[in-house]
Amino acid sequence: MCADMVEVRWKEPAGRKRKSTALLEDISPSGMCLQFEIPLPIGTNVDVHCPGDRLAGLVRYCVYREIGYFVGIELQPSSKWSRKQFEPQHLLDLQALVMRSAQKSSGTIQ
Repeated sequence: MCADMVEVRWKEPAGRKRKSTALLEDISPSGMCLQFEIPLPIGTNVDVHCPGDRLAGLVRYCVYREIGYFVGIELQPSSKWSRKQFEPQHLLDLQALVMRSAQKSSGTIQ
């Protein structure tokens, strides 16, 4: 889970170029979830511009929840996310959290 602002660009079926700012809610090497103020059609190809990186993907779902549209993006195989290229401002690393908790309960962290 994370939080950061990204710019997303895509083409409408009629060919018109569009762009919007979205909130990055979640990211993994193969996909991400973005929160938009507008819906994006399923099957739309998108370019997600993050600080220092550009990721290409395909809209797999778009659902409205109380505060906006949550859009699932499947990243193209040639466009895998890596923490080395782009690390969101607020990234919750669950694996590190579990490791710290395990070390704390075993008494290795003071």
